[in-house]
Amino acid sequence: MKTMHWLLPLEIAAGEICMIVGPSGCGKTTLLRVAAGLEVLQIGQVMIGERLVAEGRHGVHVPPEQRSIGLMFQDYALFPHM
Repeated sequence: MKTMHWLLPLEIAAGEICMIVGPSGCGKTTLLRVAAGLEVLQIGQVMIGERLVAEGRHGVHVPPEQRSIGLMFQDYALFPHM
């Protein structure tokens, strides 16, 4: 199980493009997967606008299809045969 700690909130305004960079294993992919709803939080919370979409302590988890979040993978992680 991965343990991740972010001390400051990450705020991305509507229409902004955000790029997350860092060394291998620092949690970039996990951060994106949590925001998109592909990972379930153990602790902490994720808000999109004023809407709480994930909160680990109380088991809040809005499904990915209801979050309006998109991801672009750098390789064919979803379709390795293509």
